Amino acid sequence: MEPPREGFDASASVAPSGLLDASTDAVAVISADGVVVGWTRGAEALLGHRASEVVGHPAARLLAVPADPARAAAIAQRCRAGMGWNGVVPVRHRDGRRVELDLRVSAAFRMGGQECFLLSAREQRPQWTVGQSVLDGFLTRSPVGMAVMDLELRYVWLNDTLERFGGVPRDQRLGRRLSELLPGLQADTLEGLMRKVLATGEPVTDYEYLGWSWADPHRQRAYSTSFFPLVNAGAGITGVCYMVLDVTERWTARRLLSLVNEAGTSIGTTLDVLRTAQELADFAVPRFADFVTVDLLEPVFSAEGHGAWLTDAGPPPVRPVMRRAGLQSVREGCPEALVGIGEEVDLLPPLHDINLLISGDPFLVPTLDPNDAPWLAEQPERAARIREFGLHSLISLPMRARNTALGLTTFARSLNTVPFGQDDVLLAQELVARAAVCVDNARRYTREHTAAVTLQRSLLPHVLTGGTAVEVASTYRPADPTGGVGGDWFDVIPLSGARVGLVVGDVVGHGITAAATMGRLRTAVQTLADMEMPPDELLAHLDDLVLRLTDEEADRAPADRNTATFIGATCLYAVYDPVSRRCSMARAGHPPPVVVPPDGHGYFPDVPAGPPLGLGGMAFEAAEIELTENSLLGLYTDGLIEGSDGDVESRMARLAEALGRTGTDLDALCTSAVRQLVSAPQPDDVALLLARSHTLAADQVASWDVPPDTAAVGHVRAAATLQVMDWGLVEQALTTELIVSELVTNAIRYADSPIRLRLLRDARLTCEVADGSSTAPRLRHARSTDEGGRGLFLVAQLALRWGARYTAEGKIIWAEQEIP
Repeated sequence: MEPPREGFDASASVAPSGLLDASTDAVAVISADGVVVGWTRGAEALLGHRASEVVGHPAARLLAVPADPARAAAIAQRCRAGMGWNGVVPVRHRDGRRVELDLRVSAAFRMGGQECFLLSAREQRPQWTVGQSVLDGFLTRSPVGMAVMDLELRYVWLNDTLERFGGVPRDQRLGRRLSELLPGLQADTLEGLMRKVLATGEPVTDYEYLGWSWADPHRQRAYSTSFFPLVNAGAGITGVCYMVLDVTERWTARRLLSLVNEAGTSIGTTLDVLRTAQELADFAVPRFADFVTVDLLEPVFSAEGHGAWLTDAGPPPVRPVMRRAGLQSVREGCPEALVGIGEEVDLLPPLHDINLLISGDPFLVPTLDPNDAPWLAEQPERAARIREFGLHSLISLPMRARNTALGLTTFARSLNTVPFGQDDVLLAQELVARAAVCVDNARRYTREHTAAVTLQRSLLPHVLTGGTAVEVASTYRPADPTGGVGGDWFDVIPLSGARVGLVVGDVVGHGITAAATMGRLRTAVQTLADMEMPPDELLAHLDDLVLRLTDEEADRAPADRNTATFIGATCLYAVYDPVSRRCSMARAGHPPPVVVPPDGHGYFPDVPAGPPLGLGGMAFEAAEIELTENSLLGLYTDGLIEGSDGDVESRMARLAEALGRTGTDLDALCTSAVRQLVSAPQPDDVALLLARSHTLAADQVASWDVPPDTAAVGHVRAAATLQVMDWGLVEQALTTELIVSELVTNAIRYADSPIRLRLLRDARLTCEVADGSSTAPRLRHARSTDEGGRGLFLVAQLALRWGARYTAEGKIIWAEQEIP
């Protein structure tokens, strides 16, 4: 029996794909004594023997060689050990021909009480051999450039593809080194890699580099190179084989993608039209072009109106003006440019009109000839610059975004000798498209920001006056344009009794909505202050208003919004009385005021913080302090004390220190304090309101206790008239006499004791009658038959204005007269 060929350990080896796949092999089961006990249809198809002809008979009958019992026993012993066996065994087909089988025998197993072995086999296929002519043709015509270098790195052999890549004929390469043939082609680096392969025996794969060739010396190309050692029969290295693949398209695609991604982070970093246009020019030079201009239509620069014109509306009736917004060159000073930044531009490529900006395609001139008739005829000065600085290739692209024409961007090359191609046009389109969206965003934002600033400034008070009670000054600084307009506001409100109301607030959010909300809140505070409400009660009513505004905004919001709209605000309201020198204040989530006495040592009074406006259901608490003559009271918004360092307490201390300088003009002090704390653009608005307190002198106040007897009216009236005469207000004496008579009489008849009359000579002459009743007076029109009811109506006719305010003891009815 011919011995089976060499076997292997199935548990430690891996067969070729499909070799041991029993699902496609012929399979049989052989007992330990060599009898066939199983035969599959695959075995029948392979050898032609049916199961009935084989099962129960010795398997040795199928062999095409004599049996070898000793070899068979050794194989069985190996399989019993669990290792299995495989090899090539010749057998006879049913038709008598010899068949070479790749046979595998499994480990032993038991079936039906006897020891068995599973055999799987398939016919051995002859291996295909490559002829020398086929191999030579493959190497020579391969699309991959290949070469063999000797130990001195000289060319020994190269194929046609590599000859074509380099542009150097084969006979000039053989026997010479790469550095001798193509200087500047990273030859030193490539030869260094080959030496590394010779020294280590380790291959180097997929090394990419940029280069050129004599076949196309003016265009940069990208190559991927791999090196591996050549080894002889004795395992000695005899040379290096290297393979070169032109990957210019892949490299170009990666470069385009990389530039586009980089442009996304470099262009449009600010919401400024001019800055965005210049960023486009700066990014493209020298990465993509040697000279770049960005020209925008005049309306794009405007912050009023629409700011541009739509592409689907057709060209405008009058050719619009363009201005240069961006300019960059590889040459210092941009000598190629005819006009500079901000100057008017009327430069379109020849044979193109304004329709290029509306619906035109990119304009590519691979080879720019300044001597062409259109350039000489339409733009002779530009043609001269083209000739002088060697501009040889050009791309002009209209800038459009959201159906809006914005301008024109032009790229040109001079020092870079490679002309623009279609791939460059695609990159230019991507760059300009990104820049156009950023320019349009900046244009829209600038317009909206300008509108919001205009609205906010129109809602803020133009003139502040505190009467004789306080001297006031204010500073307002809008946020950096990128932060958006906030809702900061402040106001000074004259009140009765020579008092004055001081308010500062901040609406949550930015933009026109915040500015409009600020205007509504400011109007509400003025209305509530005129109703003589104390600070805590005023904030409670203001809180209700903010809740209603939030509900209204939520009702107007789209139905699919997941979160409710919230309009929040903070506020601080203070009322200063120059007679008592008392200042009552309350705050709703707002920073506390700063007080600087005449000695310059500022402090922050302990005023309960209270919740921000718009939360609802929480009470506000007022606090009262006394201000000495010429004390400074500062009200501000959080933008003044919130910095990037987050140290609010430190900035509050700096504010108190900045306001502690005595003898400084109040307006100058206000401006310098803001400048010291906010030296750079900030993301939030800043407002500072300063009030220097004054006291109403004793000779400006006169008061009398009034007994609850109508007979006392005459005495009080006479005393008040005499006091007014002593003040030199002769013209107001008669009117004062009538007002005092009516107010005191009403208090005696309808109110409770104690009753007190007070006259104040301030910017106006004020008459106040205080009583112990909280019943509000009612102005009514008496009929002709009524005996009374005309008192308050008469007061309203005589006084400049009149009203009532409530105190802890009752109420005060007051009336003011103008002092010429």
